[in-house]
Amino acid sequence: MIHTPSVDWFALSPELVLMTAAALAMLIAVLVPRWAEKPLAAVVCALGFAGALIAAGVLFAHSADGHGVVADAIQRDRLAALAQMIVAGAGLLSVGICYAGRGSWRHSGEFFALLASAGAGMIFLVSASNLLTLFLGLEWFSISLYILAAFDVDVVGSLEAGLKYLIVGSFGSAVLLFGSALVYGTTGHLDFAGIASAGQTSDPLFIAGLAMIIAGLGFKSSAAPFHMWTPDVYEGSPTGVTAFMSAATKTAALVLTLRVLTTAFPERHQLWTVAIAVLACASLAVGNLAALVQRRVKRMLAYSSVSHAGFMLIAIAAGNALGGRALLYYLIAYSAMSVGAFAVVAARERELGKEVTLDNLAGFGWERPFLGVAMWVFMLGFAGLPLTGGFVGKFYAFSAAYDRGWIWLVIVGVVATAVSLYYYFAVIRAMYMRPAAELQLAPSGGSPPPERLLQASVAVALAVTVGSFFAVQPLIDLARDAVSSLTF
Repeated sequence: MIHTPSVDWFALSPELVLMTAAALAMLIAVLVPRWAEKPLAAVVCALGFAGALIAAGVLFAHSADGHGVVADAIQRDRLAALAQMIVAGAGLLSVGICYAGRGSWRHSGEFFALLASAGAGMIFLVSASNLLTLFLGLEWFSISLYILAAFDVDVVGSLEAGLKYLIVGSFGSAVLLFGSALVYGTTGHLDFAGIASAGQTSDPLFIAGLAMIIAGLGFKSSAAPFHMWTPDVYEGSPTGVTAFMSAATKTAALVLTLRVLTTAFPERHQLWTVAIAVLACASLAVGNLAALVQRRVKRMLAYSSVSHAGFMLIAIAAGNALGGRALLYYLIAYSAMSVGAFAVVAARERELGKEVTLDNLAGFGWERPFLGVAMWVFMLGFAGLPLTGGFVGKFYAFSAAYDRGWIWLVIVGVVATAVSLYYYFAVIRAMYMRPAAELQLAPSGGSPPPERLLQASVAVALAVTVGSFFAVQPLIDLARDAVSSLTF
């Protein structure tokens, strides 16, 4: 007689909602006339992300006692639920960005099906509680993103981005898989709790496996020196896809990193905290110094994301509950800022019909006042200045490092923040302080398209960016409840 594990379908509801949306979008691609394919598929995808957001919120409210489900393959707790809410929110905003830019592309149904599928994979990944489900979730969303990065087949840069992402991402997955094999070989356990209880802390193969797992997760979170794919993929991918990747992929990878290290490797706490701190410093140095010399805005934002991975790794390196709360709060504000910034870039991209640079941003703040104001708020948030959630996020991350006693890491973070002011302010200067005559273009065709869905996404991102500064306590309380699922 075969004994099957009981399935907590409620714990799987966010993934199931998005998988249903992906399946419906695929059916729309086959059964619906071409003129109705894009709007119907976009609506279904948006409803899928909205449903996943609601389901994750309900899960958060009803999962105070975190526990394993489906034979302990995944963890039903508030940490996973909050991360799922962030991913679903980023996906919902990204649908609005992608919709306006898909007019000339074919296969809209397949595009939105892949977007929903990638979101489902990330949502599954953040709840993984053993090495097998970790790898399954990682490959689930990665394969969808490989295709999405190369989806604009008429653009050479998009095909190049998809190929680079596939090659480097596959290498990163292989490193993580081999590290998982070493950990399993030395402990005899796949589940995180079993690995922690095995106590193989001095085995060289166990240490090598831990190092390879950290490296594999570093690839997915765009942490230096594993960031080499990020600038090219962010620049070449459709901008709506880049917006989704920048927020959702980083959320999934960093939350999983926090869960794996604190749950499976508590005995090696002194080792992995130092390793993560080194990655944080490398990310801050590489991301900020490389961003200083960029003229193309998408590429500059890609290096900015490497830098922000460093700030969030500071919170993980602290290895305490305050660091966990700082990471989750930071992810909420960062996801909104990142999606909003790429949405503004997408709007300018569609006006000009070419890539956005600091030179052709001239006059944008005066031509599109709302998008211009939103962009400078996002830049101030990235820089960590007051009245944005970025300020509080960096403050909490530095506080966690200070609480750990790593004042040197706080100093590194402050210096990196000071360096970043140059290129973030360069974007604001380009929008407002350069004459539009520098473009040397004659206006034609009337005013730019309104793109109401894109502007709605920007408005929501702007509200979260500013609102997270004023609603610090409720968000920190959410993060505190989520981190209570872990033991520091």
